[in-house]
Amino acid sequence: QVQLQESGPGLVKPSQTLSLTCTVSGGSITTNYYYWSWIRQPPGKGLEWMGAIAYSGSTYYSPSLKSRTSISRDTSKNQFTLQLSSVTPEDTAVYYCARVFYGSSIGDYWGQGTQVTVSS
Repeated sequence: QVQLQESGPGLVKPSQTLSLTCTVSGGSITTNYYYWSWIRQPPGKGLEWMGAIAYSGSTYYSPSLKSRTSISRDTSKNQFTLQLSSVTPEDTAVYYCARVFYGSSIGDYWGQGTQVTVSS
């Protein structure tokens, strides 16, 4: 069974870069046709797709976050990483990583989510 686990600091100061890692077990991040995504949910709001890195290593970003977002991977560790720069309190959210099959609109496996608060 595939498992995803987010890790990273729970508190980030404004203007800094938020960095989260998703460690995947039970499946390889290079397996064909899977996209490894980052999704967040601000308090009182819905889910927001941030971006993804494909099995091939190609990356895709939400247009609204593209200028501040970078997703990379370490295939030797079976991990992928989110970096969000110049954070503000509006970036406070629960951040999730998820696996999405090509053509699907929803992830089939999700991490438990990690709370990130942006505050000085």
